[in-house]
Amino acid sequence: MVNFPLIYKIIGSLLLLLGTLLAFCTGISFYYMEDDMMAFLLSTLLTFCCGFIFKFMGRNANNNLSRRDSYFLVTFTWTIFSVFGMLPFLIGGYINNVTDAFFETMSGFTTTGATIMDDVEWLPHALLFWRTQTQWIGALGIVFFTIAILPSMVGSGSVKVFAAEATGPIRSKMHPRLSTTAKWIWSIYSALTIACVISFYMAGMNVFDSINYAMTTTATGGFAPHNDSTAFFHSPTIEYLAILFMFLAGINFTMLYLAVFRLKISNLIKNSEFKLFVFVVCAATVWIMYLLMSHNGYGPERAFRSALFQVVSFITTTGLFNDDAALWPHITWVILGCLMFLGACSGSTTGGFKCIRGVMTVKVLRNEFHKLLHPNAVLPVKINGQPVAQQKLNTLLAFFAIFTLMILLSATIMIVAGIDNTNAITIALSCISNVGPTLGTQIGPEMAWSQLPDYIKWICSFLMLVGRLEIMSVLVLFTRGFWKDN
Repeated sequence: MVNFPLIYKIIGSLLLLLGTLLAFCTGISFYYMEDDMMAFLLSTLLTFCCGFIFKFMGRNANNNLSRRDSYFLVTFTWTIFSVFGMLPFLIGGYINNVTDAFFETMSGFTTTGATIMDDVEWLPHALLFWRTQTQWIGALGIVFFTIAILPSMVGSGSVKVFAAEATGPIRSKMHPRLSTTAKWIWSIYSALTIACVISFYMAGMNVFDSINYAMTTTATGGFAPHNDSTAFFHSPTIEYLAILFMFLAGINFTMLYLAVFRLKISNLIKNSEFKLFVFVVCAATVWIMYLLMSHNGYGPERAFRSALFQVVSFITTTGLFNDDAALWPHITWVILGCLMFLGACSGSTTGGFKCIRGVMTVKVLRNEFHKLLHPNAVLPVKINGQPVAQQKLNTLLAFFAIFTLMILLSATIMIVAGIDNTNAITIALSCISNVGPTLGTQIGPEMAWSQLPDYIKWICSFLMLVGRLEIMSVLVLFTRGFWKDN
């Protein structure tokens, strides 16, 4: 069975970490002398108290974390972080019901970026920062972050936790010790964020905006301090910088580390996943650019910038926008929808199906056509020269099937609830891919999600969670075999 004392011990430590983050926001509220200070103070105290209670309940736990424990821990961590993370919204009265508050917080931690707030600009500075901070922490993984700073907390189970929370079918490490790998990845992520902050500041943003936009950009999240997202600044320079950092955040961080710190740029250029990522971005940008010039009357530069921004934003599942895609030709919706489905590279902060799975799928299909002509041929699937085990190919098929089925099932429920077909499909795809904006006329990139029925918001919250944890890690908890003793 699940080792609950150890789960309590780890959750207690994580809640203390969350309490520290809330305390930091309390300091921001004190600096600006705004009315959310008491909400953050009470949230901090409550989180710390519950953290100590959980630590006490797990005081006699051992550090034997099984694979079963790791899957339960990761799912429970993301859920309980969303529960405590919604406290400032509820206590401060900025969101009046639990459904909306949980939806907003889950959207933050999963870096989805969907918001039920029709107007975010009236929110206090600390609450705006809290929204983007949830995305920055959740981007690479809550537990993965803890492995980096508290490697002894999960003991020998850190590899199992990494397997449960990491994205992509093929996971590489920079160092034999996972804690060292985690530190390197978080260092790269932090350096990328700092570079983005400096770039935005030099491009004309103030300090607060540059920090918030940098955090949400490198986290590929989408929460912004302004209703108009990056379009608020009317600055092509800021938009091009956002494109650059969204693109970099969509690259596998291990490959980014090798390219930047080890100067092995050729490894990145030759990487199959990266090549597909770049090809799709270029092809989609050229196609949409042509459509905007021929149908919407855009000039070449504006068409290129708008197309490239939206393409990179959607494929990296960021959800920032510099234009209203709902007014574009309908064929662009199909293109952007496909980008939402595909996603960027594994081992990055993005969601979606992942380019690596796209490469594997193409090679499996190619082999199947070859086998029609040469039935006895042995054709292994190779990624970057390395053969892929048959087990991973079976997992790929299962992942694709359940990913598609969950989109169709969720969309069907939404259609029954009265949501039109376009919105129903794109909402489901947007949530499970952790993108945020949809492409219909009712819920577009410049509108909120508050008009959805409450039970649809809970379904969307669940889709965000399973999408961020790549489905299997969550759904395994609902199987009969998971709860058996053996």
